Amino acid sequence: MRAYAIGDIHGQFDLLRTAQDLVAADRAREGDFSAPLIHVGDLVDRGLKSAQVIEHLMQGQARGEPWHVLKGNHDRLFSLFLHDPWARDPNLRAERPWLHPRVGGGPTLLSYGVRAPEERPLADVHADALQAIPQAHADWIAALPTHLLFGQALFVHAGIRPGVALRDQTEDDLLWIRAEFHDDPRDHGALVVHGHTAIDSVTHYGNRLNMDSSAGYGGPVSAAVIEGRDAWLLTPQGRVPLR
Repeated sequence: MRAYAIGDIHGQFDLLRTAQDLVAADRAREGDFSAPLIHVGDLVDRGLKSAQVIEHLMQGQARGEPWHVLKGNHDRLFSLFLHDPWARDPNLRAERPWLHPRVGGGPTLLSYGVRAPEERPLADVHADALQAIPQAHADWIAALPTHLLFGQALFVHAGIRPGVALRDQTEDDLLWIRAEFHDDPRDHGALVVHGHTAIDSVTHYGNRLNMDSSAGYGGPVSAAVIEGRDAWLLTPQGRVPLR
């Protein structure tokens, strides 16, 4: 069963379109226009076109593209801010709120036209955000699913808690886990396709496939095709095996 995956986007709309073009080219070569394309989350933050990313993905789904979009930890932070700007995600360091430059919420609000989000009183920024951000965007982000099981692959933003059944996984782990998942060599019953942890290039570790090629830090938004547990990076020259 064939599926396509796109890694963390972080507001890089042009890079997202480039990755989707690579998927379209592979579809044309394979004659497969129905295989799902799963975006593994972190649509927003750090990049200056988060609003465009969300609108593009929403429009694609509305016109019937076989696109799935998963919730990333940054997407949850965005939703949390809209609901309560003083709330803190328990997985985020206390000294780094969503609008901290290292987290990157400021560029997300700038993409909606909110003025100087990192420099003005929080209450004023929040009030402006509620006026500027379409309710449809807020509702869509809040309702994003956390995972998708398709064939022999499990798509999720960060990973899973090893040894825990999928039905018992927590959203915190699915959106935030790192070392406990990365360091576990066990077979998880499916190839776990994830992002969340920025690396130089898409890497296949045997039991998991990390799609986060550092778009939030100047890297590309990557696309891959998964068939069973085998995967290939999509490039302008075609498929490159990921072993």
